[in-house]
Amino acid sequence: MGDPLGIGPEVIVKALADPAVRKSARFRIYGVESVLAAAARAAGIDPYWWRVDHESPLVETTTAHDVVVLDWEKRPGELGLAKLPRSANKLAGELSFVFCDTAIADAKRPAGDPLRVDAIVTAPICKQSWAMAGFGRFPGHTELLATRFAAKRTAMMFISPRLNVVLATVHLPLMEIRDMFTLGVVFDAIDLGNEALKRLGVRRPRIAVCGLNPHAGEGGLLGDEETRIIEPAIKVANDVGIDARGPFPGDTIFIAAAKGDWDLVVAMYHDQGLIPVKLLDRDRAVNVTLGLPTVRTSPDHGTAFDIAGKNKADAGSMMSAIELAIRMCRKAEPSGRE
Repeated sequence: MGDPLGIGPEVIVKALADPAVRKSARFRIYGVESVLAAAARAAGIDPYWWRVDHESPLVETTTAHDVVVLDWEKRPGELGLAKLPRSANKLAGELSFVFCDTAIADAKRPAGDPLRVDAIVTAPICKQSWAMAGFGRFPGHTELLATRFAAKRTAMMFISPRLNVVLATVHLPLMEIRDMFTLGVVFDAIDLGNEALKRLGVRRPRIAVCGLNPHAGEGGLLGDEETRIIEPAIKVANDVGIDARGPFPGDTIFIAAAKGDWDLVVAMYHDQGLIPVKLLDRDRAVNVTLGLPTVRTSPDHGTAFDIAGKNKADAGSMMSAIELAIRMCRKAEPSGRE
């Protein structure tokens, strides 16, 4: 469910209200049923799920239902969430963390276990709420997932109708990127992005790599990271058969990618990659964590506290996240385009 005070419950209710979506997989919602019910009432949607206490042994018997809510409330409203302001909150942080952590634990269950999940779709969380609840060591879902799965390398990728972007660095202050910026960081983003697109059916992805500095360093006049780190990472990728090129200036390469000249852009830092994605495809883009042993997708938006509880949220990105998770689980056949 993500943060119960944000728009996560609303976009989940709206996305799964489509009978065609519910027929495509079996869904388990980790959250608070009364919050979902409130979102459904506001949207004029009849409840379509089966509710069970998250600690009940009956959880194992609910696998036949299309949608099951594992409820963290014994009685509706007992947590008092309806009375809390739509903002960062310690209780909401505790809940959203345990929802995600429990889903991860279920994804790690062995094959054949009735509680095992094949993919995790995360609704947005509030990082400040996680910090208030004592989980500030995890800047977001990506870092928690990487830690719990002991992933040796991960990357954050955004898939949308017009742009596919993978980030070399993720939730880092700009002033700290230099300390974490290595050849391996850039290569891993290229390599993981290449493998992800192959899994989605692109046989030989065309990958454009951004520079870190303005004008991709302008031949060293505006920084040497391009020649010292990015170019060697691209060469390593080329040596293992990946069609990666660059580094290109970040202020122009996204234009060419949006026109279809590139299958993937590797951005060096968070906002360099996210601004164009959200500008072009905010309600259709999907966040994917690469490098995990399970599929994880998420909408590309945040908790949107300003519109939470007002039935104003667009469920397009959540719908896309669900559909992509299913597609990745099914390992789509190659499209035939070289």
